[in-house]
Amino acid sequence: MKIAVSSQNQTAVTAHLGHCQKFWIYDVNNATIQTKELLQLAKNQSFHESSPKDPHPMDVVQVLISGSMGHGLARRLESKGIQPIITSETDPDIAVTAYLTGSLAILTPEEVDHHHHESGHDHEGECGCNQE
Repeated sequence: MKIAVSSQNQTAVTAHLGHCQKFWIYDVNNATIQTKELLQLAKNQSFHESSPKDPHPMDVVQVLISGSMGHGLARRLESKGIQPIITSETDPDIAVTAYLTGSLAILTPEEVDHHHHESGHDHEGECGCNQE
């Protein structure tokens, strides 16, 4: 199994998945991390810039963990057989390990939206994640 984690700065789980161009790709076998490699996408390969109808470098993963994503992007991932996971965990390694043990705190897009609205940090529609 391959698990991707959005990590634009290569140290923390990135929110705003639609614009992210850097992902840690974990190769997992029997719930054990075998390898971890950085995948850097060109800007036109980000989810915001690419077409859901075209093949994408992330099509090889089974799970994608991020700090936030819109409903449209979550549906896009699901349509390609990728499980979208939103979490408040900020450490990519901890997020993957927790996912593998079933202890990862998983948020819904509504919970993330609620947090952004409470903090005055509203990005609805900004990354185009809700566009099909």
